[in-house]
Amino acid sequence: MTEKGTIVVTGGAGFLGSHLCPALVKEGYSVHVVDTLVAGKREHVPEGAVLHEIDIRNVEALRQLFGSLGPITGLFHLAALPRVQYSIDYPVEAHDVNINGAMNVLLAARDAKVGRVVYSASSSAYGDQDTLPLHEKMLPQPKSPYALQKYTDEHYCRVFSEVYGLPTVSLRYFNLYGPNSDPNGPYAQAIIKFLYQRKEGKPITITGDGEQTRDCVHVSDVVRANILALTSPNVGKGEVINIGSGEAVSINEIARMVGGETVHIEPRIEPRHTRADITKAKELLGWSPAIRPEDGIAELKASLGIV
Repeated sequence: MTEKGTIVVTGGAGFLGSHLCPALVKEGYSVHVVDTLVAGKREHVPEGAVLHEIDIRNVEALRQLFGSLGPITGLFHLAALPRVQYSIDYPVEAHDVNINGAMNVLLAARDAKVGRVVYSASSSAYGDQDTLPLHEKMLPQPKSPYALQKYTDEHYCRVFSEVYGLPTVSLRYFNLYGPNSDPNGPYAQAIIKFLYQRKEGKPITITGDGEQTRDCVHVSDVVRANILALTSPNVGKGEVINIGSGEAVSINEIARMVGGETVHIEPRIEPRHTRADITKAKELLGWSPAIRPEDGIAELKASLGIV
């Protein structure tokens, strides 16, 4: 075990994990990744981290692993079957991983006396609200199984803190984007999907009228928020904290930033507008975003050779 301690990252071979795990290794932690590699990629696990191919639906395997690692400083629970539309199409499968799996992780973390659990929550829990920006005191109105599952897990984290004394904090991500995001499939995030459509000379597919707005937050900013949530003395009692850019851009604006021909396709069930109030993140974590959406998109365009 290194001086800073041992960290477990569930879903660490996925998009966010591909950025968070290297940052943790660089910080001096001993990093253990739990992933099935069904969606994650082995190459996303950095040198210096240990991969354990375990399904979070197997609570006994989790207990055995956690018990073998000695004291665990922190656990980042990233593993999920993500995307709103997937959960609508496959609600049972999504529930099994996103709720039952999360419960297993919390049980194993409780039994291993993990120092702190940082849970990857979702701004989709807010649904449609009457006012913007979206703040943590609003009553969430989930509009999909995925949103409801992620919101339920927030409450499980809070309850595990209050009932079992397991330190937890939930970070409600807004629209996360950046390098290593998967552009394939019907559930890909808009920014990366648009970029690859442009790169391949295809028209950009905009759902509905494109005037729906999103708060897009760069993955490097989210990594910083996670590490601060692990170490901040101000959290650990089940708090829920927005992690977003604090800005709203329309899907049409994102398409214009990417450039190229556009076509409109059928709308889907999703919140109409999102924009984060990040006051709580600033106060409790000392965090604020460093990369604006237009700069992050420009960086991605350059990395993909799009002019």
